[in-house]
Formats: sequence, structure tokens, C-alpha cells
Amino acid sequence: MKQLNNLMRQAQQMQSRMQEMQAKAGDVLVDGVAGGGLVQLTLNGKNELTAIKLDKSLLDPAEVEVLEDLIVAAFNDAKAKLDKQTADEMAKITGGMPLPPGFKMPF
Repeated sequence: MKQLNNLMRQAQQMQSRMQEMQAKAGDVLVDGVAGGGLVQLTLNGKNELTAIKLDKSLLDPAEVEVLEDLIVAAFNDAKAKLDKQTADEMAKITGGMPLPPGFKMPF
């Protein structure tokens, strides 16, 4: 019975830490870069695009497809970095305890 109480207490602590992480998610900023820095964008911890910078050399109407591809690549770069950072934070919170397959943070 004592082990069950300890497990419940740990689960409550983990839930509290996850809620704190969720509350701070908007403060987390991750940059994505593509084209050697020609396209840069920023995502916050809630996967919201907060900023984008385009090098003026990309603003050629004949090169719209290149610009579109670079924006997608920069977004994917930022998303991958954010996912890794989130996974690292979750590992700290769970103490390495494996989570169910497909478990994702609620943000």
C-alpha cells in the first residue's frame, strides 16, 4: 500500500511539473533556418509562428517556388528543434519513466 501511495504522490508531482511546463510553453522560442540563413523563422513552445525574416534576394517573382520551399524547410527545422527540446524537458519531468506510445503533451 505504501508503494501505491508513493506512486500516486509521484504522479501528482509529475502532473504539477507538466502543468508548469505547459504554462511556460509560450515563453520558449526556437529558431529555424534554411538556405544558409536566407530564411529564418521563430516558433514558440505552442507551435505558433511568431516571426519570419526573409533575405531580400529571395523576393524575385520568378523564384517564388524557391522561397516557398525555404519557408517550409525553416519551419520543419524549428519544429524538429522544438520537439527535441520538449522531449528533453519531458524526460526531466518523468525521470526517464517511459510514457505510453503516442503520448504527447497537450499543447
